[in-house]
Amino acid sequence: MLVGYARVSTDKQVLDRQLDALKAYGVDERLIYQETGSGAKRYRPELKRMLDELNEGDTVVVAEMTRISRSTRDMLNIIDLIREKGCNIKSLNESWLDTTDDNPSATMMVTVLSAMAQFERDTIRVRTLDGLKAANARGRHGGRPSVREAHADAVVRMRGEGKTIPEIVEAEGISRATVYRILRDAEEETGKRE
Repeated sequence: MLVGYARVSTDKQVLDRQLDALKAYGVDERLIYQETGSGAKRYRPELKRMLDELNEGDTVVVAEMTRISRSTRDMLNIIDLIREKGCNIKSLNESWLDTTDDNPSATMMVTVLSAMAQFERDTIRVRTLDGLKAANARGRHGGRPSVREAHADAVVRMRGEGKTIPEIVEAEGISRATVYRILRDAEEETGKRE
């Protein structure tokens, strides 16, 4: 029996392309396990459920290797679990990921190419960290600004125009506590300059 697994990393992504490919290959829609979450996470509930429910002779079909795993170790562990159950795995995108025939060269390719995917992921992570360090050294910090930073100028300006705290809360859509913290920080900053 063909069993499908489809995964996207975030809620903003859609599974349509993967589902279409799995159905076109012949996987019954009722047998496609669907999941949203990072492939780097160890615990993926739908993947676990699929692995638990596999029966001997089943073939797990994925649109591409990275849908089932993003790390070499995890990929090999999943393949081992599938094979221990007397099942196979097949990727529609990577012809080398096909254990439906007991081929030593397919096993070698799974290991080598899984390692390449892990290498690529590690390289991206290292480059990202290096970029963040370089930005931090120049005084730039990643991430979105805090609520206080984003609203500070407007809050101080409105208070200077005589607006009440409830009017500022309403206009900026932030809490009273945040308004008071912004005003306190502004007073402390003014006191430091005087």
